[in-house]
Amino acid sequence: MLKKITFFFSHSKQVFPFISTHSYTRQLTSSSYPPNPPSLNTLISSGNLNYALLEMALQGCEMGFRDYDTILNECVSKRAFREGQRVHAHMIKTNYQSPVYLRTRLIVFYTKCERLEDARRVLDEMPERNVVSWTAMISGYSKRGYDSQALNLFVQMLRSGTAPNTFTFATVLTSCTGAFGFDHGSQIHSLIVKCLFESHIYVGSSLLDMYAKAGKIHESRGVFEGLPERDVVSCTAIISGYAQLGLDEEALGLFRRLQREGMTYNYVTYASILTALSGLAAFEHGRQVHNYVLRYEVPSYVVLQNSLIDMYSKCGNLTYSRRIFDTMSERTVISWNAMLVGYSKHGKGRKVFELFELMKEENKVRPDSITLLAVLSGCSHGGLENRGLEIFDEMMGRIDGVEPTIEHYGCIVDLLGRAGQVEKALEFIKQMPFEPTVAIWGSLLGACRVHLNVDIGEFVGTQLLEIEPENAGNYVILSNLYAAAGKWEDVQRIREMMKEKAVIKEPGRSWTELDQTLHTFYASDRTHPRNEEVFGKVRDLSARFKEAGYVPDLSCVLYDLDEEQKERILLGHSEKLALAFGLINTPEGKPIRVMKNLRICIDCHNFAKFVSMVYEREVSLRDKSRFHHIIRGVCSCGDYW
Repeated sequence: MLKKITFFFSHSKQVFPFISTHSYTRQLTSSSYPPNPPSLNTLISSGNLNYALLEMALQGCEMGFRDYDTILNECVSKRAFREGQRVHAHMIKTNYQSPVYLRTRLIVFYTKCERLEDARRVLDEMPERNVVSWTAMISGYSKRGYDSQALNLFVQMLRSGTAPNTFTFATVLTSCTGAFGFDHGSQIHSLIVKCLFESHIYVGSSLLDMYAKAGKIHESRGVFEGLPERDVVSCTAIISGYAQLGLDEEALGLFRRLQREGMTYNYVTYASILTALSGLAAFEHGRQVHNYVLRYEVPSYVVLQNSLIDMYSKCGNLTYSRRIFDTMSERTVISWNAMLVGYSKHGKGRKVFELFELMKEENKVRPDSITLLAVLSGCSHGGLENRGLEIFDEMMGRIDGVEPTIEHYGCIVDLLGRAGQVEKALEFIKQMPFEPTVAIWGSLLGACRVHLNVDIGEFVGTQLLEIEPENAGNYVILSNLYAAAGKWEDVQRIREMMKEKAVIKEPGRSWTELDQTLHTFYASDRTHPRNEEVFGKVRDLSARFKEAGYVPDLSCVLYDLDEEQKERILLGHSEKLALAFGLINTPEGKPIRVMKNLRICIDCHNFAKFVSMVYEREVSLRDKSRFHHIIRGVCSCGDYW
């Protein structure tokens, strides 16, 4: 019997050279095989795949469709690559004329085992193919990121005369990414409409996801609203689309609407809405979602826990973030990075360093590029210049196995600038192996503004205006530098340049959350329903703070006006309006949380410090750059941002 088996497999190698005879026949001696062998189904159900393969060899040409189907399905479910190869070899050796179904199962088997070349060879050698065969191969390419191959195969399928079904469309749309893929996706959409599949739930979900990932959120929403029925996949896809594009309020509005309509969600949906709530820094909303997750026992997958860490961190509550982090049974590098970035953005440099040391001690997850970026940024924000430089030197020596990128070099520029070493930072930029980016020049320009280094600031500002002439922020920082130095002619020159180039500064916008409602204020805006009350409160606060030592920083006004006019403009800044609204509507002693879309100006920062000091309130203010935790008039940023 052993000779018969060895003869079969040695001859099979002529057709499939990857079959290994020695290791297999060594296991299948006659002494190890039962005298009265059970059926293939019994062997498979009892987990004896090797015995099933031996029985297959013994049956030889007597193997039929059901036998092959049974053993091949077991190989698929277990991703048993070598065993599945032997089944395929047996079909070839016995000249078994496999029907389309079994050949398709072979394609599925090889794609499951990530052997796409073998799967494609099976497809190409099929004398007859059906839509399932084509779709199986397209799916194999799509799931592993081979988008162009998936799209090319789809075109080949159309040319063969095979009509796609709903699963084909749903699958190939996942490969329509990037500008090239989106063009294909638009054409496929036309074909879907022609085939009357647009309202199918699977196809519709893939369509709206494709549009959302391409940034075409209006088209995505149109597909979503046109679906006759919606499931958790389609709802998650559209909410995620809004959140990934930064359209956080739209994502939250849709989430709440679908909740009222009775839609149920899964952990991916909650992770997506938490992303939107992170962008809004909507702490009460985020806590409500967290409570819902706990109440309904939504499985706490790592991706959901990571989203919760990020949400609480961006809402200014690092205590909750760390509590979730510490209770995680499994942490990925994303978990560590979320916590490290949270500490870094809050200026907790020592916490960043301590957590990084813990990560290295545990030695379960290797740091990646983002990890070290967070650590360097934390050292910069936390005043740990020497430690940051040491870590960068270790990176240069490849101690952590991470090669420094332009972003890591940018952290060192920021670190040196914060330490007041503006000249050294400029020399560092000149010696970098990369061309400096806008972010790097902008970081140095900010350092020049803080340390009033007008000469280097002018040079850096000129570089920025040449690289990015349409960015209003560069003009504003340079204007601030000139204004702080009293160079009003230069301030006017910068403003004239902005007019010539039609550069429009994004309006300042601040918002705060009250009873799960976001209240938004714009600079000198009178549209809020309670604007008179809010403006009156700002004026009262200014008068009271002046008695406590507050002096308005008029350099924040980039117009050559008299002091009274400048002070009036400062009182209308959106941060002050949001702070005043928070004081009016929250109980004594409760923290005030304010978010802003731009960097907070120096005067509003000082104003917030007096709110904290005079009213004994903790103020948490998040701008586009970082967090400002102000307690008893002292800010976590050290008055540098």
